[in-house]
Formats: sequence, C-alpha cells, structure tokens
Amino acid sequence: MPSVRTPAPAVAAPSIHLRAVFTWLAVYVMIMATQLLLGPLLGSLSLPIRTLVVTGVVVPTVVYALVPAILRTYGALRRRGSRG
Repeated sequence: MPSVRTPAPAVAAPSIHLRAVFTWLAVYVMIMATQLLLGPLLGSLSLPIRTLVVTGVVVPTVVYALVPAILRTYGALRRRGSRG
C-alpha cells in the first residue's frame, strides 16, 4: 500500500517590508562584491558605463539567485520554527 504524505504546513509569505529588507541586503552585498572584484577593471571607464556594467551584474544576480535563495531559507527557517 502506498504511503500517504501530509503536506508541510503552509508558511505565510514575508511582508512586503521584510522582502524589501531582504532585497536591500542582497543588493548591498552584491554591489560591494562587484565593486571589490571588478572595481580595478572598471576604474578607467566613465561613470555611466561603470554603472551599466555593475547593474548588469547585480540586478540579474539579485533577482534570479539571491532573493529567491533568501526567501527559501526564510521559509525553511519559519517552517522549522513552527514545528516545535
């Protein structure tokens, strides 16, 4: 007989304010990391081109990788905390 699994309890999505904090933290970390890693290479470029390169690295990384990972981690921690 197949086993029946009960779904994990749903965890409410974080408030818009908490998501804003998570996004700000991710953006801040990525801008710092990008400046540290690429700063010497970008230093001779004009400000608009430097900004284009930095935002071209930061925005996709934050939107597609960091914020989803932060939200998954937040959800897992909330589920773990609600169990016991």
